[in-house]
Amino acid sequence: MKVAEVAGTVVSPISHPFFDGKRLLLCDLIDPDGTVGGYVIAVDVVNAGVGERVLILDEGSSARQIFDVATGPIRAVVVGIVDEIA
Repeated sequence: MKVAEVAGTVVSPISHPFFDGKRLLLCDLIDPDGTVGGYVIAVDVVNAGVGERVLILDEGSSARQIFDVATGPIRAVVVGIVDEIA
């Protein structure tokens, strides 16, 4: 699992049918020291908004289990919104 901040929504006119009806978010990964350390595009299942800190499951097989598919072009899923990091 990784912590990230939602930077925006990804729009693609052509995509795999798996993504039909699903929202893709561009998320800036946050290192433990609070700095941005890269990004990931993730499927949103919690209705997160731009600027929110989120919890990302970044493992292909685990992400596919959330959608109950054996194969598919999915690697990362936003699975929670972070209220606070203590």
